[in-house]
Amino acid sequence: MDTMNIETKADALTGSFDIVDRQDAHDAALASLRSDIDEVKGRLEKAGRVALRPMLQGGADVAGAELKGFVDGYLRSGRETELKSLSSTVAADGGYAVPQEIDSMIARRMVEISPIRAVANVVRTGTSGFRRLISTGGTASGWVSETGARPETASPKLAEIAPPTGELYANPSATQSMLDDAAFDLEGWLANEIATEFARAEGAAFVSGTGTNQPKGFLAGTMSAAGDTARAFGSLQFIGSGNAAGFDSAPEAKLIDLVCQLKAPLRQGAVWVMNSTTLASVRKLKTSDGAFLWQPGLVDGQPDRLLGYAVIEAEDMPDVAANQFPIAFGNFKAGYLIAERRQTTILRDPYTNKPYVQFYATRRIGGQVMDSDAIKLLKITT
Repeated sequence: MDTMNIETKADALTGSFDIVDRQDAHDAALASLRSDIDEVKGRLEKAGRVALRPMLQGGADVAGAELKGFVDGYLRSGRETELKSLSSTVAADGGYAVPQEIDSMIARRMVEISPIRAVANVVRTGTSGFRRLISTGGTASGWVSETGARPETASPKLAEIAPPTGELYANPSATQSMLDDAAFDLEGWLANEIATEFARAEGAAFVSGTGTNQPKGFLAGTMSAAGDTARAFGSLQFIGSGNAAGFDSAPEAKLIDLVCQLKAPLRQGAVWVMNSTTLASVRKLKTSDGAFLWQPGLVDGQPDRLLGYAVIEAEDMPDVAANQFPIAFGNFKAGYLIAERRQTTILRDPYTNKPYVQFYATRRIGGQVMDSDAIKLLKITT
């Protein structure tokens, strides 16, 4: 009986070793197969014949299905049942939050067209209201010995920034025949049309917007000739040009003064902002030895520079005229805040303007000066 038990256990033990060996052989074969697949994929991609995506890419498939359902189901055909996979609807205007791909296309296009958006501080929020606390100074410090008492210092002074917001809208239209054409790049066309209209409208608002149902532009606030320590918070400092109708006899000196009025830490990333008409006059300015102040970009894609700082062309800036502010210099990343709702919404309207189908797109955007020390202006005045 004992011998039989020993033989039975030995047979079971031997079988378990066989299972381990078979599992090892299976793993080795699977690893070899994966290695062969990776080698073939690498050769094909290197040859430029095909680009193979990873085997596990569920997220991209879901996003692609969502985009296809939105474009083909809703935008082309108006079937709202195709939108059940989207995150939410917007009750205010009956529209739908567009898929991330189209929203990203709109955002990129707006950055390319809207000059101030490209250099300002942009915050994306989930609600229409946005507030930020800004420290205006007041916190004191002091020196003490190792064992000396630490008296209480002054409390910081705070200011609240609440950018005025408004609903920006665009209403491009297309015929149903265009939408039925499978070769028509609907998402690209729609993103381009919406972004172009949004960028044009917000570009003007960021410069001179009134703050009523729209952003408040940096030229719409209070102006002062006082320095940073004496000027009220929220008001921008300006330097006079020295001539009531234009530049004086030494405009390059005024531009240098404008640069030096900006605090040294804020000059890192500072830019000039002016329109093309003013730019034409500035490009002709020379130093006393005949050298141009203007320095064109040496590499494609790099901005032109004035006194070593990049120049941004904003056509909504005023021309050179009496009591106008044609040139701004500053760090707009620190100086101007843009707050916008996270997603664009689109409402398809095939009824109002038959035979056209209109796409009513909306986006809530706000803007306001955040740090008034970070932006300086040149005013045409004596």
